[in-house]
Amino acid sequence: MAILTKGPRGTQDVLPGESYKWQYLEKKMMETVRLYGFREIRIPTFEHTELFNRSVGDTTDVVQKEMYTFEDKGGRSVTLRPEGTAGTLRSAIEHGLLGDALPVKAAYLLSAFRYEKPQAGRLREFHQFGVEMLGSSAASADAQVISMVFHLFRELGIKARLELNSIGCPTCRAKYQEALRNHFAARREELCDTCKDRLERNPMRLLDCKSPVCQEIGKGAPMMLDFLCEECTAHFEQVKARLDAMEVPYTINPRIVRGLDYYTKTVFEFVSDKIGAQSTICAGGRYDGLIEQLGGPALPGIGFAMGLERILMTMEACRAPFPQEKGCVVYIGSMGDAAGIKAAQLTQQLRKEGFWAECDTMDRSVKAQMKFANKLGARFSLILGDSELEQGAAKLKRMADGSVTEIRLDAAPSEPDSLVKAVYDACLEEVATALKTE
Repeated sequence: MAILTKGPRGTQDVLPGESYKWQYLEKKMMETVRLYGFREIRIPTFEHTELFNRSVGDTTDVVQKEMYTFEDKGGRSVTLRPEGTAGTLRSAIEHGLLGDALPVKAAYLLSAFRYEKPQAGRLREFHQFGVEMLGSSAASADAQVISMVFHLFRELGIKARLELNSIGCPTCRAKYQEALRNHFAARREELCDTCKDRLERNPMRLLDCKSPVCQEIGKGAPMMLDFLCEECTAHFEQVKARLDAMEVPYTINPRIVRGLDYYTKTVFEFVSDKIGAQSTICAGGRYDGLIEQLGGPALPGIGFAMGLERILMTMEACRAPFPQEKGCVVYIGSMGDAAGIKAAQLTQQLRKEGFWAECDTMDRSVKAQMKFANKLGARFSLILGDSELEQGAAKLKRMADGSVTEIRLDAAPSEPDSLVKAVYDACLEEVATALKTE
């Protein structure tokens, strides 16, 4: 039975007491990017495996070690999405979005899957927020996307620094890769097995290796910024100029490389020192050849992604303010079947008006019902029994101070509902009192 009562390794449950934080974060993310013209796209949880082999790159750890790939019942190879870019671009190509007004601006909130060692902020099933801006090769697009992250983090109360680099285009990167090969080849036998393979296939990935030996060898490696062609240099200078104009601070980090093969020119990371070694909380960049590589038109693109688990960790570490979860407004207790029916009727009326209202569904005693109301944090309570039903009236009690308001239970159909009006008035009074004490 143990396997039935424990989730798979590398997954986590978001419990009812914590889900409001996720809802707040997701809402804030979508509201912010909407100001920049991005709209939500929803893509499948799995795709044909070839999509990720061609987009993510077969030299990456994601493809080589981390993808959840299996054959379906038709013998087709499918993969649970390890990231959101490939599926978004596939959808844009398939549905002709790239033939409409450009740029296409898409944002997504999704779950993604990678088989790797679980640790704080890094799970096998994780949640990702990202955007893709398709169709513009201008440096202004890069700056807009980057400034949007800066704006979002400011709204969320997250303190993070922006690190910026350019990894050039295929033309100038070829010369750089050759220089890297020459640098690492002299100490090839000291490299880890993974980097020995990368040395020929994708030497830039050696700079991203976590092995202490490979990191030490890489300290004296040449820098991509010294190999940029004239066009890539001009593009990078324009990105920096626009960020300066928008008052978005940044530092140049020439060692930023992307773990995915499709990136070109601008790459960036937002880094926080609040969550230990896993300090990158957002990563992104430009991918000008990827759409064509996937069978679409020769259009450029830029985007970013961030893990929600890591963002929530950072918010808590930065003591960013979360709004308080709204509690139950009214609990209606009852004694007996007739009172229970009336309680259900009144509760439903309150819910129709937008109030969180509760009544007994456990056949508890009145004392137990009031204990439950306290656990819910109910602001008001109402007890119905035979006498209340006979008199057609009851007392609405404010739980904080015990003050009561008498309400009618037998209002005529043409009259405003007495309970709903009383709750409205009491809530408005609470708001007014709170404002006076600020």
